[in-house]
Amino acid sequence: MARLRLAGVVGDSITDGPGLRTTVFVQGCPHACEGCHNPETHSFEGGYEGDTEELLRQIAKNPLLSGVTFSGGEPFCQAGALAELGEGVKALGLELAAYTGYTFEKLLGSGSGEQKKLLGLLDVLVDGRFVLAERSLELKFKGSRNQRILDVQKSLELGDAVLMLDGRWD
Repeated sequence: MARLRLAGVVGDSITDGPGLRTTVFVQGCPHACEGCHNPETHSFEGGYEGDTEELLRQIAKNPLLSGVTFSGGEPFCQAGALAELGEGVKALGLELAAYTGYTFEKLLGSGSGEQKKLLGLLDVLVDGRFVLAERSLELKFKGSRNQRILDVQKSLELGDAVLMLDGRWD
């Protein structure tokens, strides 16, 4: 059982990826992007503690879920605990996605071992800092034009960012 600092959990989200999803909002973010949608998640001291086993039990109870999304805050600041949860999510046969202010290249090149482990479990990564000047309400599943929706497994296979092109995330 790993402990997480959480900002909240939404059990039936339709805004953090396609289909019905559970979204785990972690507490703590070093990016502090201007105009952030979740500024209350920036402090690493805020939120509350939760554990991965209880979260996985909650996720497993919902037979209608198509996936789980890690958001925040910055999920890659709690990569070890989220990787543990992610392994359980994948064992349930669910799609796993994450939002991050880091880029795929940064995580792949200089990320910690735990960050790379979490990255390796993901199906989808929405990467890049939110940029207020590039904000658009017309974008689906991302906040600013500079952000990318990546097919993580293809990206890892090629060692280069590959955009998600299957229509589910665009």
